[in-house]
Amino acid sequence: MSTVKEAVDVEVPIRVAYGQWTQFAEFPAFMEGVEEVRQLDDRHNHWTTSIGGVRREFDTEIVDQLPDDRITWRSVAGDTQQRGSVRFEQIDDTHTRVELTMEIEPTGVVEKGADALGVIDRRVKGDLRRFKDYVETNGGSTGWRGRIRPGDAGSPL
Repeated sequence: MSTVKEAVDVEVPIRVAYGQWTQFAEFPAFMEGVEEVRQLDDRHNHWTTSIGGVRREFDTEIVDQLPDDRITWRSVAGDTQQRGSVRFEQIDDTHTRVELTMEIEPTGVVEKGADALGVIDRRVKGDLRRFKDYVETNGGSTGWRGRIRPGDAGSPL
């Protein structure tokens, strides 16, 4: 697995940055190659991506979520293997550091080549820059404030 770790400082309070990140359906507005994210329930999302002409669909499960602190996920179904965590750190009352760590298992010649050339790292860095612009321009959302703990059974929306 390849590991990507990037961070960006955003000029919004931690509650706004975290809240915006919980609006998964809005990810296509700032994540390159993400066509759709459909929230299935509090813990599960269905993703459709198209990167380098390769279309993928997969499901993720949120395994740990603590408001204004972190969201940790893993893929559970489909043709993409990944896991990751996004953490939120309050810098001051109006600034937040957003740190994204992902482990991705590239499959196929195109994805392995893109990984070797650093394309995945650059894409994540670009996604975080676009998130910064998006949340600072749109003001963000209070988002979902629920808590998910490892081992929770989950609950309906």
